Amino acid sequence: MLPSLREVGIEINIDDFGTGYSNLSYLMQLPISTLKIDRSFIAPIKENGENIEIVEIIVMLARNLGMKVIAEGVETETQLEQLKKLDCEAAQGYFFSKPMDFADVQQFLTENTEIKPTLPAKFEGVEILSTIQ
Repeated sequence: MLPSLREVGIEINIDDFGTGYSNLSYLMQLPISTLKIDRSFIAPIKENGENIEIVEIIVMLARNLGMKVIAEGVETETQLEQLKKLDCEAAQGYFFSKPMDFADVQQFLTENTEIKPTLPAKFEGVEILSTIQ
């Protein structure tokens, strides 16, 4: 069923990549479009690039397999800047917004029907990505 979903344009993501059941063999067996790097690899990133090695390897692995990358748990501008240097195309976390319930998401989407050019500087160069789970 997963290949059929991909054929009609539905993207399939591996959440929390690098932990739990995110076995590397799934990358070869499943039609994955995006790896979501678990927050446990993002949290220790320092301004000087310290502790970014595993994230860098995951990004390279995803690129070599033709996948996109989303960094989960971005909480600081330093983390975001280091991820930008790796050309990580998307990020999510408290740095951008707290989690929202359905009513808040509805209100947000109603109030923000188009991307405004006056977004805060912290959003510059970052793909805006929303996921409702």
